Amino acid sequence: MDRRYGLAFVLVVCLLHPVPSLSQSAPTQQPAKPKTEQPVLDDQEVIRINTNLVQVDAVVTRNGKQVTDLRAEDFVILQDGKPQAITNFSYVSNVPAGTANVAAPAKKDKTVVPPVPSAIRPHDIRRTMAFVVDDLGLMFESIDRAKSQLRKFINEDLSPNDLVAIIRTGGEIGALQQFTTDRRLLLRAVDQLKWNTCSRVGFSATQPPGNDRTCTDNYGLSLQALRYIVSGMARLPGRKSLLMLSDSMPVDIQTPGPTAPSAPASLSGASAMPAASAAGSDSGIGEINTNYQQSLQRIAELAIRGSVVIYAVDTRGLVDTFPDASVRLTGGSRVGQQLMSSLQTSAKNLFMARQGAGMIAKDTGGYLIYDSNDFGMKKVAEDQQGYYLIGFRPAGETFNRAFHSISIKLKPKGLSVRTRAGFFGVTDEDARKTQQAALRNVHASLVSPFGVNEITVRLTALFTNANDSSSLLRSFIYVNARDLTFADGPNGSHVAAFDVDSILFGDNGAPLYERNQTANLQLNDEQYRQTLREGVIYGFDVPVKRPGAFQFRVAVRDHSSAHVGTAGQVVEVPDLTRKVLTVSSIVLTPDTAATANTSNAAALPSTSEQDRFAVPGSRAFRQGSGLVFAYAVYNAQLDLTTHRPQLTRQTRIFREGRLIYTGEIAPLSVSDQPDLERITSGGRLLLGSDFPVGEYILQIVVTDSLAKEKQRVSSQWIDFEIVK
Repeated sequence: MDRRYGLAFVLVVCLLHPVPSLSQSAPTQQPAKPKTEQPVLDDQEVIRINTNLVQVDAVVTRNGKQVTDLRAEDFVILQDGKPQAITNFSYVSNVPAGTANVAAPAKKDKTVVPPVPSAIRPHDIRRTMAFVVDDLGLMFESIDRAKSQLRKFINEDLSPNDLVAIIRTGGEIGALQQFTTDRRLLLRAVDQLKWNTCSRVGFSATQPPGNDRTCTDNYGLSLQALRYIVSGMARLPGRKSLLMLSDSMPVDIQTPGPTAPSAPASLSGASAMPAASAAGSDSGIGEINTNYQQSLQRIAELAIRGSVVIYAVDTRGLVDTFPDASVRLTGGSRVGQQLMSSLQTSAKNLFMARQGAGMIAKDTGGYLIYDSNDFGMKKVAEDQQGYYLIGFRPAGETFNRAFHSISIKLKPKGLSVRTRAGFFGVTDEDARKTQQAALRNVHASLVSPFGVNEITVRLTALFTNANDSSSLLRSFIYVNARDLTFADGPNGSHVAAFDVDSILFGDNGAPLYERNQTANLQLNDEQYRQTLREGVIYGFDVPVKRPGAFQFRVAVRDHSSAHVGTAGQVVEVPDLTRKVLTVSSIVLTPDTAATANTSNAAALPSTSEQDRFAVPGSRAFRQGSGLVFAYAVYNAQLDLTTHRPQLTRQTRIFREGRLIYTGEIAPLSVSDQPDLERITSGGRLLLGSDFPVGEYILQIVVTDSLAKEKQRVSSQWIDFEIVK
């Protein structure tokens, strides 16, 4: 068989037939073992509370704009009203130099390739923001306002380095993999926001909280979700922000009485707190339905410990409190008094519904946004551009488990400063002890949004659909064997062992699929040399029961060195039952036959050296080599007379967001196709010297001239790398 046809056949098999669970160098698969791997806690702390140093953050503004050039002598910091000598001082910027926003296209165009999200590393300069949509506390009309403002922020104000999550309180909340730099995933998360039938508010912004509750204690669920998110964000490095969008976050869910509302106690008004609460324990979560003020204080304390600044948005926006048709007036001379009473009641209900949100925002160094229809998201993002770190040496009596207030004053005039309300006198070390048990069962390498590259790992997850099965992800994991630790085994063999864990996350971070494997390699000399050249490839299928956008993450851990490597990919599974033209994922493999015929082939490494780039799943190609690609086309329309489709295809290549190559629009051949509902196709490209080393995107655009105008075009893309 001609080699080029052999490669094409392999790619078609990848698209339409199951793959073995393990391949390349034949490592043996063992049952998954329970692991108690300790997560690595990042040392990039903002808030530090220990016997040697108390360090807090502060934001200084003038007319709403940040001031970044102050010195330590411009500040006066007080603990419990007593001035403290500043021993540590710095300004930290969260915005890299030259960062510019990348706006999304104004119109939805299936043939436009979105920018590939950059790799996420823990110590990169960035803004880390969580948008928590309290769908358990939103009116029907507020959902649309929230979705509109979130889309606007993502399209216009999101920077490439921003690490962002959009999380609902009313959905299953998974791990913090939901944080991403991928604009596509964020927009899909916004599209999935819907009004929750268990919302504790109905259709009117001026009704008392709790009047329209359809589910039991959903305010408790909102606070429990918020506490979980804050606790998880504490494990992310640096200073973070959380923007809570809600219509109803009061201190007391009960309908307020006739007396005027009083200001709730905040952390600054708390005299003491139980040790477990101050330490960040999960004990007491079951009590949040009876003591919301204490629960809000606990959330604020966790946020302070975790360097999380909470901002709150009253998503009701600018509300007209004038009585509507639901208010019955008895008439007569008392109409004016009735109107005034109704206005006062409406205003009181508005105020009461945002008391809790305002309290935790103020205590954590943020603020409450209300009577605003644009939600102030851009202003919140600008507020995260940087902050001052101010430290002092605490007195011995500080660590008495009581609350200690913090306040900052500025000597220059005309400036405003915001910081945390204070902290409980418990050291960070003691506070973390109660969190370790919960963290031990979480594989930090999988749930963290940050990649670990101690072992080189590449993930290729391909959407495909066969006629005898439902949709699935065909997954290939490439592991660079040179990063593994081999030891001498019996009979002169080379042995190594490593774990491969994978997890598929769905909507709101809910884990949908998990796979745990342990691989043992025992190789003779020839197999060992081949494995070092080619690496190790895992191939397995992940069933997907429903369409949607998913995050797939894998982690590889070497037993001997404990080194870890991770990889992740966003995969969109289309709904084929809609009978709309769809292109599957693209499979790539090197075209070594084309490479041998190139004019600069003599300058390329030997075949044995190229082998490690010639494995499926690595997506790394030598400069001057060739590649073969393949894909499948689903739901093509058939001509009523010929019963054949009329399809064209075009190949494009992008680098750094620019289109650098456009292939001709050519008919897509369907001759000898056994299944016209699943048409396979492919091609080859020569990566000549005009393709410099770097990251690229290959895009396939398929057009169906027989389909409806809005459904004629479908495209798919995959990233790859050119190396020397």
